[in-house]
Amino acid sequence: MNDSPGWASPGSAPSDGQEPGVPRPAEPTGQGEAAPKWSSNQPPAAQWTPPSPAPVPPQQTSRRGPRAQSGNGGGRQNTGWGGPPQNGWGYQQPVVAKPGIIPLRPLGVGEILDGAVSTMRAHWRTALGLTIGVAAAVQLCSILVQHYLLPEPTQIDSGAGPTEQLHQSVDSLRTTLIGLGPLYAITLIGTIFTTAVLTMVVSRSVLGRPVTLADAWREARPQLSRLVGLSLLLPVAYAAVMTVGLLPGLLVGGSEGAGLAALGGLAAVVVVVWLWICFSLAGPALMLERQGIAAALRRSAKLVKGVWWRIFGITLLTLLLTALVSGLIDLPFNAAATMADGKSVSDLVSSRTPEFGWPYLIISGIGATLTAALTYPFTAGVTVLLYVDQRIRREALDIDLARSAGVPGYETSGS
Repeated sequence: MNDSPGWASPGSAPSDGQEPGVPRPAEPTGQGEAAPKWSSNQPPAAQWTPPSPAPVPPQQTSRRGPRAQSGNGGGRQNTGWGGPPQNGWGYQQPVVAKPGIIPLRPLGVGEILDGAVSTMRAHWRTALGLTIGVAAAVQLCSILVQHYLLPEPTQIDSGAGPTEQLHQSVDSLRTTLIGLGPLYAITLIGTIFTTAVLTMVVSRSVLGRPVTLADAWREARPQLSRLVGLSLLLPVAYAAVMTVGLLPGLLVGGSEGAGLAALGGLAAVVVVVWLWICFSLAGPALMLERQGIAAALRRSAKLVKGVWWRIFGITLLTLLLTALVSGLIDLPFNAAATMADGKSVSDLVSSRTPEFGWPYLIISGIGATLTAALTYPFTAGVTVLLYVDQRIRREALDIDLARSAGVPGYETSGS
């Protein structure tokens, strides 16, 4: 077994790059000579001193170990060594560049989550100012739409016959979908805007550079129309998959059709979740690489390939954390809004849909604004850092990031 370059224990296999014909201790020379014998009086193992490695200038070492310099500046550049000696050999831990919110190396789950929070702390004026403004505008539009434009929900009469209740349920579902359409459109517009700007904020935070809302908007604006197209295309694709899964059962009808629809719906859900994770990095790829919609989708699928379960686990953990934060904020605001509107808990859990007034809409809207202001930057930060992490793992993006951040030792050979 090899202990270090140029050092081999007696009788071990040839080390990497060593010619097999080079004689070793206790091996014949091939010229008729007998194999050298070890003396029976050997010093104790503790008195052996491993050979000291030749000193390596700092400029000839990289953060991942000694590497040859690339003539065209395309190889990894060098940052020197730092940290305490390891195992008495004189080698020291390599220094990892960290110009911004994350160290420039493959990231762990905790570092990704912490990086998203660090972005909110480092650029809280930009992040919170953006999300609070957008969320307040979205909630104001939603309140006006709910109060003035949405139709009254269809009530289901519990005393009616099964056929009549079925018709009432269909009417209620149709009314709900019609009501959710404008609300979804308003929320989608706000989400697209915040995602575009926050992506630029997080990318600047990785480099440790200051960023203002105007700077982030100026960088995001050229790609905004493509981000809108991507944000509309993905829900349509998911809805089409669900339709294909449910349609055979709906066409058959009856009990057999219900079972077939359940199986088809379950299969469609699995496909939708798989596609959702495969294309989860398309947004950062589109914004940061200036890609088109189709190219961004292919790019995301390539980055996720082979690590689908890891991306799924981190994404699911992010959703659980944001749901927990949302619940902690929304619960007291919804309770206060219900009491201010003169409603009770029994009204909320009854079969009839309560008619909420202005007090409920305003107070619950304030809670929803605060929730969005805290969860939007965190979710966007995790998505962007997942994208950065995958590019570091697959494409050594950390080298380009270190050069862009001006980290000493990462300059190109021509600079």
